[in-house]
Amino acid sequence: MKAVIQRVTEASVEVDGRIVGKISEGLLVLLGVAKGDGDSDGRFLVDKLKNLRIFSDEAGKMNRSLADVGGSILLVSQFTLLGNTKNGRRPSFDEAAPPDEAKRLYEQMAAELRTQGMPVETGVFAAHMKVALLNDGPVTFLLDSREGAVAPP
Repeated sequence: MKAVIQRVTEASVEVDGRIVGKISEGLLVLLGVAKGDGDSDGRFLVDKLKNLRIFSDEAGKMNRSLADVGGSILLVSQFTLLGNTKNGRRPSFDEAAPPDEAKRLYEQMAAELRTQGMPVETGVFAAHMKVALLNDGPVTFLLDSREGAVAPP
C-alpha cells in the first residue's frame, strides 16, 4: 500500500456536491492499494498513522503522534498513487489492485483505525471526489508498506 499523508488543520471530501467526510486537526490520508497487498500491509500503515510523531509539541518539534493530539483521519482511496508514468504519456495502472480487493483492504484499514480508537472519516470508494485541505506546515510524507517492517498483528 502506498499513502500520501498530510498533517492538516482541516480537510473534507465531497461527492456529487455533498460533503461525505470532514475532519479538523489530523491527517488526510490518500491511500493506494497495490496488487499483492494484504492484511499485514494495512496493519503496518495503521500503526504508522496512529503513532508516527509528526505533530508539534510545546517546543515546536515533531514529537507528538496523532494519538497524542487526539486528531482524526480522513481516509481517501486513490488508485492513481499506483500509476506508472515511466513510459509514454499516459499512466499505466497495472500495479493497482483489482477494485474489489482494494475496497476490502481500504475498508478494513478504516475499521482497524476505528477499533484502535482513531476517529476516521472516509471518502466514497471509486467515486469522483473533490478533496479540500489546509495543510499544516506544510507537512507531507509518503508511506509505502513494502518499505517497512510488518507491524505486529
